[in-house]
Amino acid sequence: MTSTGETARFMSMKGAGYYSRSTRGAKDVIDLATPLILEALLRTKPQSATGVIRVADFGAADGGTSLDMWRSALAALREAAPQQPIELVYTDLPSNDFSQLFRTVLGQTDAKTYMSEIENIFVFASGTSFHDAVFPAGSLRFGFSANASHYIVETPCNISDHVHMIGANEAERAAYEEQGRRDWERFLLARASELGKGGRLVLINFGVDDAGRCLGSTTGVSMFDTFAKHWRDVARDGVITPQEFAATNFPQCYRTLAQFTAPFEDPASPVRRAGLKLESAETRIVACPYAKDFALHGDAESFVKSYLPTLRSWSEAVFLRGLDAKRDASERSAIVDEFYRRYHDDVVASPRQHRMDYVHAYLVCAKEP
Repeated sequence: MTSTGETARFMSMKGAGYYSRSTRGAKDVIDLATPLILEALLRTKPQSATGVIRVADFGAADGGTSLDMWRSALAALREAAPQQPIELVYTDLPSNDFSQLFRTVLGQTDAKTYMSEIENIFVFASGTSFHDAVFPAGSLRFGFSANASHYIVETPCNISDHVHMIGANEAERAAYEEQGRRDWERFLLARASELGKGGRLVLINFGVDDAGRCLGSTTGVSMFDTFAKHWRDVARDGVITPQEFAATNFPQCYRTLAQFTAPFEDPASPVRRAGLKLESAETRIVACPYAKDFALHGDAESFVKSYLPTLRSWSEAVFLRGLDAKRDASERSAIVDEFYRRYHDDVVASPRQHRMDYVHAYLVCAKEP
């Protein structure tokens, strides 16, 4: 996710508000973490600020999933620092739908914005990758990122019989983990530079917990295995070529808690030398909201009509990217529609086996005073 990286050139969440409308679970993750976020924010001592208080949302997509959290956070900031101007900067890749983000924040959608509630607040956006420095050194008081930093700058290799590093063979998985290690250190070093002394980060990252569970793989069938199965079947049926199957790889690394915390453990690590320290780290699971609804209503079609869009909102770009660029846009769209139709039929046939529980590592980091 750098301006020169593979991921930055094609990766984005589905636009026009689709992402936030279809990802209740991602919003649940952020909303349920709001107490943790507010505690870390207030530990930055905003009441002592003498200039602009700059806060940032790294990897914000269309801004909808974090909107209510920021309402609470900005209100807390305003209470602690009644007179100081507040600057909130949303960051994402250049391919992000920033126009939708501004429509959301400025109250031009049905989402309730905070703009009319918080005085002296200024909202901006940046298309600089969060793997690079987004802000001048020492200028950021508080940074937040959720559901984003599992993306890596580039895929280190094709995955031979799967689409995600979770299902890769040992050598391939090791390559993704090494890419993920480098990119995680790069992300942290950028934040260490940006944070002022006493600043804080709250990072909510997709990962693998101590029981081996990850997004969509907590019980029943594995979501990523299901992706691979149906994409493999599309290739077997001649809809796509073997080369297109091989070229379809999620540019992601799902890290363990030990891998997340490793840069903070060694006093000689670049991250520690840059003054960034770890205050807390834990994993949590947030239940799939659509599976919870299905347990109450029992209607398989209703379930899949809400469940499948949340998968499609963030995965569609990967499958489109895997297809040969010589295919025209309508053909690529038709192929991807067929792929998701097969996933749809699979869910309808066995709805109780499918769910996308969210497995995250929650980290709070501080810049040493």
